[in-house]
Amino acid sequence: MSRQIESVAVLGCGTMGSGIAAASAAAGCRVLMLDVDAAAVERGLAAVDEDHRGRVETGTFDADLPRIADYDWICEAIVEDVAIKQHLFAQVEPLRKDGSVISSNTSGIPLRDIAAGMPDRFQRDVAITHFFNPVRVMKLFELVPGEQTSPDVIDAFAAFGAAQLGKGVVHAKDTVNFIGNRIGCYFMLSGLHRAKPFLADGMTQETIDAVLGKPVGLPPTGLYGLIDLIGLDVMDLVGKNLAVNLPPGDAGHAFTSFPEVEERMLERGQLGRKSRETGGFGRVQKLDDGSKKKETFDLVDEEWRDAQEPDLSGVPGGLGDVLFEDSPHGDLAWQIFGGTLRYAAGLVPEIADDIVNIDNAIRWGFNWAQGPFELLDTIGTERVIGRIRSEGAELPAMLQVLADSGSPTFYRGTDDAREHLGRDGAWHPVESPVES
Repeated sequence: MSRQIESVAVLGCGTMGSGIAAASAAAGCRVLMLDVDAAAVERGLAAVDEDHRGRVETGTFDADLPRIADYDWICEAIVEDVAIKQHLFAQVEPLRKDGSVISSNTSGIPLRDIAAGMPDRFQRDVAITHFFNPVRVMKLFELVPGEQTSPDVIDAFAAFGAAQLGKGVVHAKDTVNFIGNRIGCYFMLSGLHRAKPFLADGMTQETIDAVLGKPVGLPPTGLYGLIDLIGLDVMDLVGKNLAVNLPPGDAGHAFTSFPEVEERMLERGQLGRKSRETGGFGRVQKLDDGSKKKETFDLVDEEWRDAQEPDLSGVPGGLGDVLFEDSPHGDLAWQIFGGTLRYAAGLVPEIADDIVNIDNAIRWGFNWAQGPFELLDTIGTERVIGRIRSEGAELPAMLQVLADSGSPTFYRGTDDAREHLGRDGAWHPVESPVES
């Protein structure tokens, strides 16, 4: 069966659902937006450009759910609660037409949990289609099949995501948080804990963000700025989900809850940019004269203070060189960012079959200058392996494969004939990424 996606029914008109609807309408699709009530739908419809609203119809779950029978793709984007998702899908399944495809935009709930107990037709036609927020801007489109998902369903989603939506398609596995959030959230949650002794020794949050920015190939938001953008409440939910679903022995188990100061911030609603006046790790205050003042919530004193310039004295300019500096800056970078690279190197083939999907996911989803394995090549794998061994630690799986292969890099060749090192120790061609 050849699947074609020319129309989209979006179930749930919150931030993600309205973004998917807007992107689909902009791509020329007929779109149906449904939610619990008309007010929720109207709020979601505001995300659709006026030029494209003629392609969009709206309704509510109670009155209009049978209308999904006229759509090729039914995309669920409701609350991150597996029981609520299952209840909605149980209503949807008998209403949709044969040949349609169905998906969840969940950011971390395994598909096997969502699909548990559903009929065979559902199991064959369902996948995770995970977009990053904001949908119209972010390039990453993670595609996750279930155990019984038909290959032509994945082919249809991949083709639509690339050709119609202009996304970079990444093939992930049905594991907690998939690829992008598995590694990105490890960076953030482990960073909150590993930064504590540096704060206690007098390093400022501004300096920590700066070290964990351009010097290691990350965006200028660094650590605390990135969490402020996402929201401390969201990160709390991510941590709880990881605590339940991470495999036994995973290094992420040590970081699924917040340090005490961040717990107190969460309790008083100091969540990040969304909190406006209460702020998060930082905030912008509007003064009486109309000017604005940046402030930082000092995690040692637990009081607001004026934002300070970061101290990057002695930090080398080469990408990643700070990781090997014998200094507090170097120790910070090695523990937090180096720890994230080591974590990523241990996740093949658990979260993806190859390093290429992981690199693409992190570049497109978190705007790193390079993916983890590309960065290891740039930084110097021999330096990384040497330092890990000098600390008496075990090499992560892919770094061990690299060491056994005798190659100094994970990639070789030119752009026209590039190859990557596989988990099997052999070289494989890097396929052109499915993107616009």
